[in-house]
Amino acid sequence: MKIVLVGTAYPLRGGIAHYFALLYKNLSIRHNVEVVTFTRQYPALFFPGKTQEEQLSGGVAIPSERLIDSINPMTWVTAARAIARKKPDLLIFKYWLPFFGPCFGAIASMVRRWTGAKVLFICDNVIPHERRPGDVLFTRFAFRSVDFFIAQSRAVERDLKAFWPAARCRFAPHPVYEIFGKRLSKSLARKRIECSDKRVLLFFGYIRRYKGLETLLHAMPLILKRLSVTLLVVGEFYEDEHRYRGLLKTLSLEKHVLIRADYVPNDQVGAYFSASDVVVLPYRSATQSGIVQIAYQFDKSVIATDVGGLSEVVIDGVTGFIVPPNDPSALADAVVEFYQKKLEKKFERGVKKEKPRYSWNAMVQTIEEITQGKPGKETRGRQLQPSKS
Repeated sequence: MKIVLVGTAYPLRGGIAHYFALLYKNLSIRHNVEVVTFTRQYPALFFPGKTQEEQLSGGVAIPSERLIDSINPMTWVTAARAIARKKPDLLIFKYWLPFFGPCFGAIASMVRRWTGAKVLFICDNVIPHERRPGDVLFTRFAFRSVDFFIAQSRAVERDLKAFWPAARCRFAPHPVYEIFGKRLSKSLARKRIECSDKRVLLFFGYIRRYKGLETLLHAMPLILKRLSVTLLVVGEFYEDEHRYRGLLKTLSLEKHVLIRADYVPNDQVGAYFSASDVVVLPYRSATQSGIVQIAYQFDKSVIATDVGGLSEVVIDGVTGFIVPPNDPSALADAVVEFYQKKLEKKFERGVKKEKPRYSWNAMVQTIEEITQGKPGKETRGRQLQPSKS
């Protein structure tokens, strides 16, 4: 097939760009693939981070054309014309935020009309956990031009069926990231990140309210009553950093929590995961998290909350623990049990056994099956009008 990927790609940064790079490389083994990405992904006013582009050695370089300004409809037309000239059989979009619904929907509609190309959305979310005005309208507009959907979790699959009952959908779990290098020994990794503590927890990724860092911080005093441990908080703050640092003082955690408040380049990610004993995802709400797939790359177990599709990937008692959300006591108990029962090696074996389910080959196969009419388990709701909820 001639395939065009449309969305976030190098030199833009972040998990979606990493995902597109790996999808490009794996699809290209059997298909002719090109990438069209953004000149501007977010207006500066709406972007809480420091920069939207990779710096220095960061990122996975793939060839792409930068044609789309997310808030300039004229560029949507220009991009659609450029894509149409490529005569694609299939357009693939990664859909995670309704903000992009108008842009993606317009491009998909034009290319579909001009060329007859099919359109596939790979969905991380339908309506996200942090809802904003226009989410339903923008998503409905985008979905009208979609022929096929792939849901990256069963939770998203359920949301999609409820919101868009006529969707032709397959489930394919988020593959494991394979771009952050090899696992290091703990001693070497801790030396590199300048953390020599005996027990290390890792909270990794952008800090936003729904990710529940506050719950983890409230769990820390309960953990420290029973054992000594250091929490590494690694990621860029997308909300008020001072509030969290104030909480550290209130809870007397300054000596037990190390904050590295910045975006982490790809070549440094592995050191943080390799240095940790277990990764903690105390989310208040979620559909899924790519952080689990990074942890699994390094054979690290995960303690996560029972929200969205996290319990589909983190197998309780096998690859980590699942605990209730917004419950510092339950989170603390899980951390203490992990150490007191010396579960790291057991869970590591569970991760190694579970990890092959999340392969890029399986993802490519699912794309081929649903778009080429090959046998496979396709889910489809009743032929109804889209939900108005």
